Amino acid sequence: MKKILLTLGVAPLFIALLALPGCKAKPDPIVGAWFVDDAGAPFQYHMYVFNADGTMQQANPDAGDATTSDSDGKGVWVAEGNSIKGKWMEITADRMTHKYVSRGELTFEIKVNGDNFAGTLGGRFYDPAGKEIQNFPPSPLNGKRVTLP
Repeated sequence: MKKILLTLGVAPLFIALLALPGCKAKPDPIVGAWFVDDAGAPFQYHMYVFNADGTMQQANPDAGDATTSDSDGKGVWVAEGNSIKGKWMEITADRMTHKYVSRGELTFEIKVNGDNFAGTLGGRFYDPAGKEIQNFPPSPLNGKRVTLP
């Protein structure tokens, strides 16, 4: 009984110690903001942000695509060995009618090397009924971390 009480008394202390600065696990090397070159996209340059909780955001200039207005991408990622795999989605609208055109589901696999990453990104786009309307095979994806001078 004493061991149980001791364990119950020490557990909150241990949890509190983990919350102290310097005791947290080091974030994955992908966590941060990145300037990304996506050679297969209608507009080649993007910004990606990878969050420590496994979510990410993608943005590029809306005017980079002459036919549709694209939303920012939102997605998820996971580290698998020394690779990062993930998926983000965006919504597109017709520039003239302002109607919903499609949802894009883009998948990537990259490897981080310091302040750079390299890999591939491919995607599929689906019309409002869920029918696949475009399939983009994987193309090169390269990123450079945003850092302070």
